[in-house]
Amino acid sequence: MQKPYLIDFPRIGASDIGYISVSESARAVPFEIERVFWTYYTPESIVRGRHAHHATAQVLVAVSGRILVTTEMPDGEIMVFVLESPSQGVYIPPHVWHTMQYSHTAVQLAFASTLYDEADYIRQYDDFRQQWPPLNS
Repeated sequence: MQKPYLIDFPRIGASDIGYISVSESARAVPFEIERVFWTYYTPESIVRGRHAHHATAQVLVAVSGRILVTTEMPDGEIMVFVLESPSQGVYIPPHVWHTMQYSHTAVQLAFASTLYDEADYIRQYDDFRQQWPPLNS
C-alpha cells in the first residue's frame, strides 16, 4: 500500500517578479484530476478532515498560510506534514485516515482523483479501524 508523501511542484520565477507553480498531465499529481475544491477561513481551533476514502486519492496544497496534515495508515503508522509553501503538496492515497488543522490565513487547494461520492467516505474512525485493523493488534 502506498504511503502519503510530499510533492514539490516546480517553482518558476524570482522574488522580484513573483512565482508560478504548475502541474501538467499528472507529472506532479500522480492521478488524473477529476475534482478540485478549496477550504478557507477555517478557525485555528477546528480539526477538519477526520475521514478516509475507499477509492479517492488527493493532493492537498496550502496556497496560503500553514496547514498541519496528520495521516494514519491502515497499519497504524502516523505521519505529520506541515504545508506552508504553495509549491509543495501532500499526496494522500485511498485508505488513509487524515485530519487537517489550519492557520487562520490558510487556503487549502485539493486535487481529487474522483468525483464527489458520499459512499466513498469513511467518516467514523471506528469504522476505519474495523476495515483496516492495525497489523500489530
